[in-house]
Amino acid sequence: MPDVVVCPAEELPPGEVRIVPAGEISVGVFNADGELYAIEDRCSHDDGPLAEGDWEPDECVVICPRHGSRFDLRTGRPLSLPAYIPVDTFPVRVEDGFVVVSV
Repeated sequence: MPDVVVCPAEELPPGEVRIVPAGEISVGVFNADGELYAIEDRCSHDDGPLAEGDWEPDECVVICPRHGSRFDLRTGRPLSLPAYIPVDTFPVRVEDGFVVVSV
């Protein structure tokens, strides 16, 4: 899996999101109370942007801005309709002071 450098770790504090290009896809990187999660920025319901929606850091849930489907950031599993197919998640870590996603 190729690595994508997202940003310096201090630029992604708890409660923040970054959307980064990763080849042919975009990835949303979320800091939920100090835990980092990365999920494909694509709703499985209609291929719309996912990481641009609201999210709930305390529940690790992102909400699609188009139709309101909720997805678990840890697993990519949809938690509500109309989406019913999971989206991809990716390993994310801090390395040498930078947030890095393996895509």
